[in-house]
Amino acid sequence: MDSLYLDPATWDLAVDASGSIAVCADPYALAQNAATAIRTFLGEVYYDTTIGVPYWSDILGHFPSLAVVKADLVAAAETVTGVTSAQVFITSVVNRQLSGQVQVTDANGNVSAASF
Repeated sequence: MDSLYLDPATWDLAVDASGSIAVCADPYALAQNAATAIRTFLGEVYYDTTIGVPYWSDILGHFPSLAVVKADLVAAAETVTGVTSAQVFITSVVNRQLSGQVQVTDANGNVSAASF
C-alpha cells in the first residue's frame, strides 16, 4: 500500500523530483505508518478516538518503566493494518523528547524500519 512520504527530519510532507507530493510504497510505508501510530496521542484522531498511545494516562506526568513505554508503543504500531509484529528501540531521551525506531514485520516476513 502506498502512503504519503513524510520527511523523517520534520515529519512533514515532502515533494518528489517533479514537484509533486512524494509517496512511498511498502515495505517502508508500513513502517512509516507504524511510526505515525506511535506519534499519535490516544483520542487525538477525531474519527476514531480509540486509537493512539495513552501518553496522558500512562506516560506523561508518570514515571513508567521503559518496558511499559515500549509495550504501549508496540501496541500502537501493531494496530496498523498489515503489521503482524513490531519491535521498538528507544535511541534517546533528550529534554523529555523520546526518539527511536520501530521495526515492523508483515505477513510475508518482510521487515522494515522507520524512526519516530
